[in-house]
Amino acid sequence: MIAEQLATKRIAITGSTGFVGTALVERLLHSVPDCTLVLLVRPSKRHDAPERVRREIFKNNAFDRLKAQCQAGGETFDEMLARRVVAIGGDVSADGLGLNDADRAIFASCDIVIHSAAAVSFDSPLDSAVEINLMGPVRVVETLHALDISPHMVAVSTCYVAGNRRGNAPEALVSDGHWDIGLNWRKEVSASRRLRDDVEAKSRSATQLVHFRSEARKELGAAGGPALASKTESLREAWVKSQLIEAGRARAASVGWPDAYAYTKALGEQALTEMKGNVPVNIVRPSIIESALAEPFPGWIRGFRMAEPVILSYARGLLKEFPGVPEGTVDVIPVDIVVAAIITVAAIGPERAAPITQVASGGINPLKYKTLVDNVRAWFTEHPLYDAEGQPIEVPEWQFPARGRVKQQLQRAKSIAEKSERILRALPLRGKQATWAANLEEKKTEIDRAFEYVQLYGLYTECEAIYQVDRLMAMWHSLDAADQRAFNFDPTSVDWARYISTIHLPSIVHHSRAKTAPGKNRSDRTARLRRAVMSPDRHLAAFDLENTLIASNVVESYSWLATRRLNTPERIRYVLRTLAEAPRLQAIDRKDRSDFLRFFYRRYEDAAVSQIEEDSPELLSQLILAKSFPAGLRRVREHRALGHRTMLITGALDFAVEGLRPLFDEIIAAKMTVRADGTYSGNMAVVPPTGETRAEILADYCDSEGLRLEDSVAYADSTSDLPMLEAVGFPVAVNPETRLAAIARKRGWLVENWEKASGAPKMLLPLGSMLSERERRRVFQ
Repeated sequence: MIAEQLATKRIAITGSTGFVGTALVERLLHSVPDCTLVLLVRPSKRHDAPERVRREIFKNNAFDRLKAQCQAGGETFDEMLARRVVAIGGDVSADGLGLNDADRAIFASCDIVIHSAAAVSFDSPLDSAVEINLMGPVRVVETLHALDISPHMVAVSTCYVAGNRRGNAPEALVSDGHWDIGLNWRKEVSASRRLRDDVEAKSRSATQLVHFRSEARKELGAAGGPALASKTESLREAWVKSQLIEAGRARAASVGWPDAYAYTKALGEQALTEMKGNVPVNIVRPSIIESALAEPFPGWIRGFRMAEPVILSYARGLLKEFPGVPEGTVDVIPVDIVVAAIITVAAIGPERAAPITQVASGGINPLKYKTLVDNVRAWFTEHPLYDAEGQPIEVPEWQFPARGRVKQQLQRAKSIAEKSERILRALPLRGKQATWAANLEEKKTEIDRAFEYVQLYGLYTECEAIYQVDRLMAMWHSLDAADQRAFNFDPTSVDWARYISTIHLPSIVHHSRAKTAPGKNRSDRTARLRRAVMSPDRHLAAFDLENTLIASNVVESYSWLATRRLNTPERIRYVLRTLAEAPRLQAIDRKDRSDFLRFFYRRYEDAAVSQIEEDSPELLSQLILAKSFPAGLRRVREHRALGHRTMLITGALDFAVEGLRPLFDEIIAAKMTVRADGTYSGNMAVVPPTGETRAEILADYCDSEGLRLEDSVAYADSTSDLPMLEAVGFPVAVNPETRLAAIARKRGWLVENWEKASGAPKMLLPLGSMLSERERRRVFQ
């Protein structure tokens, strides 16, 4: 009996936070009640190994039946875990597995090691795939050698180590016979490490860094130095990753594998076989692992595997065709069948288990690609997803074109979307109109994702290898009826039509949170975000002014003051100068908001402070309040009614907003120095509160007042305010310009579109201009 054979055993597991690893932990704890598990988990920056195990494994719904089992047995779930599970900090990409002395001693006490840790993404960067998939199993056996122990090791690999072959793929090592193409795994490791260094060096070249900085500015605009620096570095890191992903694809394709995952797994088998020494090793090769057939419950899945993104993209109308061979086999296998096979290999031991066991369906219970497509289409025809407008999405007739044709279609669609996006970004769109650009960017992202699916998964749907399972079935027939009931790993037990329509598709739709009912749901999401923003638990609400609370700006305020005493000819000259200077002002503003304010406020040089003080009340009533957004001012009052502190933080000059003080606990505004003769100098008294300065002001204020920044709210309209929005826990984009609209959509922020009151007076003011020295002295004297 399998449970009895593993009773009292101490089993180490790597990769326990993954899909297979979580299912394996649950199954062992549920079905082998007398074993102990040692989970080797890499600590994160925020959590040690035990905390990661608690958060990432045992909070999963896979353990619901185990919790019920514990309760029935008179023991709490936590008590059972304390008795049967030990978490140790380790990393398969580090020499010695990164174990400290205490954890090394725990690892040394294990009878069985199940190595399931892997970089399972088909588009992993080459270097990380090599370090985890190839060197990971080598480091495990090297650590066992260093500890002078020889526990039974079960290594989880993949059927796709067979590469792009056609016909039968037996349960044999890649290095055996005609499978061997003469690759030396050590040379491949050295080459990938050199490549990583080369790519890193190239990413830091002057040409590349200038390019990254330029792209960051295109995306964020005048967001400030730190925000641009952070974005520049993230673009550099993303470029390095993309280069290494492409290198992995190219290297894998050049030697006959579909991707870096299969390529490094194949070399990992070769390296493990060479380096295992006296450690008994058995290799288990699953095909494409999908949701559970029965255990821990039908349809259980963790994260999305290979098929789900393609299926859901089709159901959402994104993919109307996908490459593949209609009569080809899609070799998928439920996760619980894989886990049962792994446990059985561990239980019967290295002497009875085959050196390599493939867990696949194609050779004995094949699922044809066309059968899968027909079942998927029939199910989504009966159970359609719904678009954002609440309309059912009609799934198209699936086509089976070549990958090249699909790629060309997607590239054309992407090119059109990119050109349209550039045009929209150049337009001064704001608020609801800016959502056009956000919608377009979202569409471009969907096209990119579809292209990625074709590139990643196209080879798998075109695969014509048939993975043999002779050794798997021999092991199956060696079990008694009780073990077969408790640990089912028979691929013929899967009724594909039933599995697809009643188990797998309902499960992935549920996990995707796709819209499955008619009616709009935007308001529901907006209402939920608004409730969070307006919770009594919030501490501080910070507001920008221009285009957030009022439909005006510092240029218009200056124009109002500058033109109110000019005669008609002078106003005409003012307007003409405005039109001539507008592009220059806009260019400075887009580059750096602080520089723009410094440049523009020099126009106030020689202005009499007494005159500005006299004019400011009228400026407030005739311009600022006349152009205010009633919903915005109402929101300020609502925050105050809830007991939140309120702050106005603006680049407008202090005298222009002084009249708004009754609305706010604090007003942070720009200030100019005053000369001894009672006139403004035109120079800033302090750094203008823009960009990253706003985030620093908020942080300092919260710190001094005992408030929590993560429980605070910020309202703003532009990417120049991004540091402030990112600093708080609850950012709100108000009438956002194009860039911010796209960022808010991507990050799931609340978006408010506030308008001026209907019937508000429309004052025909110029947009601003640089007056001549003589005119400026006349206006402000």
